[in-house]
Amino acid sequence: MTIEVRLEKLGEGIEEAEVSFWHHKEGDAVEKGEDLVELTTEKASFNLPAPEKGNLSKIFFPVGEKIKVGEVLATIEKL
Repeated sequence: MTIEVRLEKLGEGIEEAEVSFWHHKEGDAVEKGEDLVELTTEKASFNLPAPEKGNLSKIFFPVGEKIKVGEVLATIEKL
């Protein structure tokens, strides 16, 4: 089963974030709740955790790219 990792609503007036750092690469195993990606907005930096245990199958936004709220950052193949 494929899980989509989306950028959820971040706060009032914040509609996008920049990918600062991926803690894993495609194909890596991830645990639920483990830091997956670091994102930066105009106000703060934060880590987005993996929503499920599985393998990080696809990264759609590399470091330096901006992503809008609602877009898919990555997919995880649930184990």
